[in-house]
Amino acid sequence: MPIRVHLDHILAERGLTLSELSARVGITLANLSILKTGKARAVRFSTLDALCRALDCQPGDLLRWEDVPPDPDRT
Repeated sequence: MPIRVHLDHILAERGLTLSELSARVGITLANLSILKTGKARAVRFSTLDALCRALDCQPGDLLRWEDVPPDPDRT
């Protein structure tokens, strides 16, 4: 999928762990891990809002579109 999640970069810049972020936003560590590793198929706006508030960032800081061919095995 050409949408990449850069949560790990933002966490490193903020000096936060995934566990600390989980406690701040009330999202399970498992769900944040799925998002961080790029395995999420969707993100709710309420989740994106909570992450942006906790990390003091914009959605575009977390998500990037990359022009890569789609993976035929992921359809």
